[in-house]
Amino acid sequence: MPDKATKSNFKVILIMGLLTAIAPLSIDMYLPAFPAIAKSLHTTVSEVTLSLSSFFIGISAGQLLYGPLLERFGRKKPLYFGLCLYFLASVGCALALSVNALIMFRLFQAIGGCVGMVAARAMVRDLFDVKENAKVFSMLMLVVSVSPIIAPTLGGYITSAFGWRYVFYMLILVVLLILIGTYFFLPESKKPDPTFSLKPAPILRNFATVLSNSHFITYALTGAISYAGLYAYVSGAPYVFMEIYKVSEAQFGWIFAFIAAGLISASQVNNIVLKRYSNEHIIKIASCCQSIIGATLVCLTLMGWTSLLLTVFLVFLFLACQGFIFPNATALALAPLGHNAGNASALIGAIQMTVGASASAIISVLQSHTALPMAGVMTCCAIAAFTVFLFGSKNLTQNVTEEGLKEADIELASGL
Repeated sequence: MPDKATKSNFKVILIMGLLTAIAPLSIDMYLPAFPAIAKSLHTTVSEVTLSLSSFFIGISAGQLLYGPLLERFGRKKPLYFGLCLYFLASVGCALALSVNALIMFRLFQAIGGCVGMVAARAMVRDLFDVKENAKVFSMLMLVVSVSPIIAPTLGGYITSAFGWRYVFYMLILVVLLILIGTYFFLPESKKPDPTFSLKPAPILRNFATVLSNSHFITYALTGAISYAGLYAYVSGAPYVFMEIYKVSEAQFGWIFAFIAAGLISASQVNNIVLKRYSNEHIIKIASCCQSIIGATLVCLTLMGWTSLLLTVFLVFLFLACQGFIFPNATALALAPLGHNAGNASALIGAIQMTVGASASAIISVLQSHTALPMAGVMTCCAIAAFTVFLFGSKNLTQNVTEEGLKEADIELASGL
């Protein structure tokens, strides 16, 4: 579809953006409420943190669940199921009387909410061509990236004014609005396929088919590993800025918003750049720049030459590169799998969350009372993603060349 297609489908893209934002919104909004939750449920903040871990587990596992369902039943029926499950689990979270109950309900909340991430990616692949895919993913990133700007602040105000349970009441209201928008404005982009089997063996074969696609695995890994740098930043930023640089909660909120604005802006500039350059070229340049910026941050940290302003500036540039990498990598990963977009979308999400959660865990393990763990993990993610892209794209080019030579040999032989 041409550019005007994205403009004419503004409501559809907005709903898909909100669907994608459910999970990050559910994470960011309740973070400021941890001390209040711990006090209310007579437990510790460490115990409350397990509700975040259960949420990550639910997202990773849930996305694999919805891949086959989206292929078998179309896009909207699984969406309704997941959103209703999210609604019920959110009610459970709001009424939880123990930390164990909260942990359990957060698991089901994640399993329900992650349907939005999987379905939105699959529907973009259904409704738009490859070039438009990257532009739409950039627009979805715009909606998703607003979450870390407003959600923690909003969650803090709600907690202080009404109590932590009202954070979940707010999420209940949000999911109800998304359900209404999904019903009235979101088209069914794929008809149900009764022939698609939901038995374990065929499902595993379908996933294996997607994973065996070198085009998919190259760009899915590039996007996921690069995106893990964002998880490393989110995990390490509170300690680096609030403990090392001694900024206040309010100042941290402004720093978080400023850096998130860089990611948002870059994802929108990506739409303009796509008019002149290919997805692959943009990924190559952005990934290279991200690796250089990360290495600079690590070197300055090791030498003790960093300051608050310099750290913020370099992290801003690092995550701005992400705004060019992830939309294009996702679009290219899904491009050859239109017939299997649901499963491909599920695998992208599962890979992304698994790598991202690993990066967050490494930050905690390597905590050394300096900014080095955050800077080091971010940089390793950038360099690893760039390496995967370089080797993967090189192999893809060689495969295309070899196939072309084989076809030429066949034509020559037939001519003889």
